[in-house]
Amino acid sequence: MIGRVSQSPGNLLTIGSMKPSSFPSLSVGLVGLGAMGLGMAQSLRRAGFLPSVFDIQPERAQAFAAEGGTACESLSALAAAAEVIVSVVVNAQQTEAVLFGEGGCLASMRPGTVFMMCSTVDPNWSMALESKLAAHQILYLDAPISGGAARAAQGQITMMTAGTPAAYAKAQPVLDAMAAKVYRLGDKAGPGSKVKIINQLLAGVHIAAAAEAMALGLREGVPAEDLYEVITHSAGNSWMFENRMAHVLANDYTPLSAVDIFVKDLGLVLDLARSSKFPLPLSATAHQMFMQASTAGFAKEDDSAVIKIFPGIELPHGKDTR
Repeated sequence: MIGRVSQSPGNLLTIGSMKPSSFPSLSVGLVGLGAMGLGMAQSLRRAGFLPSVFDIQPERAQAFAAEGGTACESLSALAAAAEVIVSVVVNAQQTEAVLFGEGGCLASMRPGTVFMMCSTVDPNWSMALESKLAAHQILYLDAPISGGAARAAQGQITMMTAGTPAAYAKAQPVLDAMAAKVYRLGDKAGPGSKVKIINQLLAGVHIAAAAEAMALGLREGVPAEDLYEVITHSAGNSWMFENRMAHVLANDYTPLSAVDIFVKDLGLVLDLARSSKFPLPLSATAHQMFMQASTAGFAKEDDSAVIKIFPGIELPHGKDTR
């Protein structure tokens, strides 16, 4: 296995990445060149792979391949060429289209291919997908991701993974090339998606709380720059406050992660808890805030646009603190 592996409490395996120089014998395909997928593909290329890539916007794949790699015109062409396929699409529905849709990957995948699913999905759906693929002799990794576009481009994301030893054995160099931390959470699908959903619970609640705090400050006449400066050097700070409120100060709602992502992800959080009748009052409130922002017309804006639901405040006109 490439990389440093340490045993931590709870039998959790943490794989610290040691970046490889080249893996010419392992062919890799990546589907979805959005904010995260593009960075992951770039990290693969920097590590010595020449990935085949596919995106529903062909110009994205062509632009990537211009600097190394192959732009595939179809999912079936990518699947025929790859021993490990990394899927970085939005949700379970898109993942099913990648695999089972017209011209999808499954028909062209060879037995023993690894399908690495990096979306945030219902854990039960992920477990069912593993069984479906196993019937076709396809190995599966439940492998949601976190870290943002900048870390993806640096090969520094976190991956919450679960799957069979055989899947890890084949895909390990690919994991190491893309991530600073690869958490190995179980030998079958499900735990990776569960941990990612819990991470999204915190992320969504923190963004909503950060927006509420900034909105109150604005309502009370505190200059946004002053509030940002003080909070980011005080105990009330969070990574999400520091990152997302910088977007607000810059008046830049370009969607690195859109409002509707948290409509979806917090919905998954609540669905998971509802199945065991577990109360999540903060998650439910944050979900309603993102729903309100979405229906108010901010669905495709950056998730920091949840601050726009608060009445009677004047938002900053732009000062980039990022």
